Amino acid sequence: MTGQPYAVGFSAPAAKDLNSLPEHAEDTVWDVLDAAAADPWGFRQWNADDPEGEDVRYASVGQLSLTYWVNRPLRRLTILNIVWLG
Repeated sequence: MTGQPYAVGFSAPAAKDLNSLPEHAEDTVWDVLDAAAADPWGFRQWNADDPEGEDVRYASVGQLSLTYWVNRPLRRLTILNIVWLG
């Protein structure tokens, strides 16, 4: 992908979850978000059966998963939720 990475924002519940994570888990969140911001469609679609849900994506790495929405016109990712199984 060319161009600037997408900006990243958090929903209120996702921001609360981020603040409650252990430091190593938070570091993993930021690593995943760096990859997602560089290539928002690099992770799978949250619901592949929804033809209109292409912009809702799901990233999972080890014990971490997060769901984000790609706002194409504003070039912004909004993190909807974060799950840490640790």
